[in-house]
Amino acid sequence: MIWKIFAIFLIIRYNFLNFIDFMIIYRMLDSTDLKLLATLQQNCQIAAHELGDILHLSPSQANRRKLRLESQGVIRGYVARLDPEALGLGVQAFLRVTMSAHSRESARSFSQLTSIQPEIASVWTLTGESDYLLRVYCQDLKDLNNLIHEVLLRHEGVARIQSQIVMDQPKDDFRLPV
Repeated sequence: MIWKIFAIFLIIRYNFLNFIDFMIIYRMLDSTDLKLLATLQQNCQIAAHELGDILHLSPSQANRRKLRLESQGVIRGYVARLDPEALGLGVQAFLRVTMSAHSRESARSFSQLTSIQPEIASVWTLTGESDYLLRVYCQDLKDLNNLIHEVLLRHEGVARIQSQIVMDQPKDDFRLPV
């Protein structure tokens, strides 16, 4: 009986501490932090003195804030945004994948399959009619057709794929509303 009470106490304590950590991180985001995040989303290579000028802080203060946000996991990393067309990737498409089987093994093997395909840039799991949404970049329609028919549809758990080819992207999707 005491062990059950102790186990329940540990679970409550663990969840409470995680909640407190969450609240500390997000409660501590002030307007300067939000401005810093918005600035870094536009240019993550901005010089410390320029960042300090924008935030009305010294370069070292601005850098300390940036390092704190990195250590708290608010900033997860930095990436180079590449131009797909400059790399010969003229077709961008979204593929909605519906699975025939919804087992853990099927989901695991499909996830593994998508992780090793360089054409697949992003994968989301969904609610609703489709199970997955994939963003893919291919050189041309022939390569997209090959990816769909020779790779994805060969997976035993895939029942159907609907493709939507991107005609234009009038708004960039790399910035979050902060």
